[in-house]
Amino acid sequence: MASPKTHEQGVYVVPDVTIKQLLNAIPTHCFKRSALRSSLHMLYNMAVVLACYKAATFLDAFINPESLTFPHPALYPLARFALWSLYGFWAGLFATGLWVVAHEAGHQAFSESKTINNSVGWILHSALGVPYHSWRVSHAKHHASTAHMTQDQVFVPRTRSEMSLPPLDTKRDDALGANVSAEVQKELWEALGDSPLGAVFGFMSYLIIGWPLYLCINASGQARYPKWVTNHFNPNSAIFSAHHFGQVLVSDVGVFLWIAGLVAATRTWGFGTVFVVYGVPYLWVNHWLICITFLQHTDPILPHYRAAEFTFPRGALSTLDRNLMGDLGPVMGWIGAHATLGISETHVLHHICSKIPHYNAWEASAAVRKLLEPTGIPLDGAPGGWSEMYRVFKECKFVEDEGDVIFYKNARGLAAMRPVFIDTTASDSGIEIDKY
Repeated sequence: MASPKTHEQGVYVVPDVTIKQLLNAIPTHCFKRSALRSSLHMLYNMAVVLACYKAATFLDAFINPESLTFPHPALYPLARFALWSLYGFWAGLFATGLWVVAHEAGHQAFSESKTINNSVGWILHSALGVPYHSWRVSHAKHHASTAHMTQDQVFVPRTRSEMSLPPLDTKRDDALGANVSAEVQKELWEALGDSPLGAVFGFMSYLIIGWPLYLCINASGQARYPKWVTNHFNPNSAIFSAHHFGQVLVSDVGVFLWIAGLVAATRTWGFGTVFVVYGVPYLWVNHWLICITFLQHTDPILPHYRAAEFTFPRGALSTLDRNLMGDLGPVMGWIGAHATLGISETHVLHHICSKIPHYNAWEASAAVRKLLEPTGIPLDGAPGGWSEMYRVFKECKFVEDEGDVIFYKNARGLAAMRPVFIDTTASDSGIEIDKY
């Protein structure tokens, strides 16, 4: 039997920074919330979405033989399809910014008033088919236990046993994913599959239906919750406590009104019109939501924790900032950040303090980065987009059933990182000791 070949890994120094240190690094004025300023951002994104619709309807009127001369009649419907596809993309991108406003309202970051926050959040999220309070509750739990294997609520890695993979064989494999024999790599690859087509299908289906599946059946959520019956619409779901009952029902009313509005609109203007004007941008919103949040929390360089080593700061720092659409160049990267209010670019800061509004998050993020710079903790991921979704889907397959600080392994059982701890009892504070 061939001996395992050591796989080169990066080192992740498990942070010991306190939440007090992190919060003290942020300028005091960054915590101030303004209903007026938040409302202006909300109205701006609404105006851009409306402008996209007006521009599309204006240009659509010129796509006819009287106004344009095309060499073939089939090019007219093709041009109309291209025009409304562009509308759907841009309207969906800026509507994602409205989703972010509702998300901030759920964190009580929209204003100083809880009543205003919950009213704005309920209206905006209901208009996008989101059960506001229900998701607010599960999302708050996510923030409290980010990267916790048994307490986090979403993007929880599946373990070796949950993936029905062969048990860890310490003679041919190791828990850290550094020494894996060729035989084990082959076994895992055959069990998991790693084809480019499979990765493309996996992340594309996730982008299209991942969000509604999470709301409806807890897909990619906490594995210890009852399967198939855990959802965001049942007040008796394992996600909620008894005192959430009324809030879940209010959220359900919002979604019911959303469905009723879509039915009424369809009866009035027809399915085709409603799908083009609302449905396509809505699908783009769901797409961006999954693209942004999945990549913020999933990467081979990010750790996940079990209870023995989890702390709130460690969870908050187990996230990444990414420039949305930055893979398409600096202009598109700026547009992506602008349209979505920097939700992807300042996400680490958002997990440190979720009550800081987006317009203050940039300055607060810079302050936290200055504090953390000497630690070497990874804060930046590659730009967010389809190419990065593809890479992450291929590299993040499963985690081990054992270990208190764990990293994703790929389809061959290899991990990109290994954890090390600073020995605070040694005379040389730079000594790093593995806890394995």
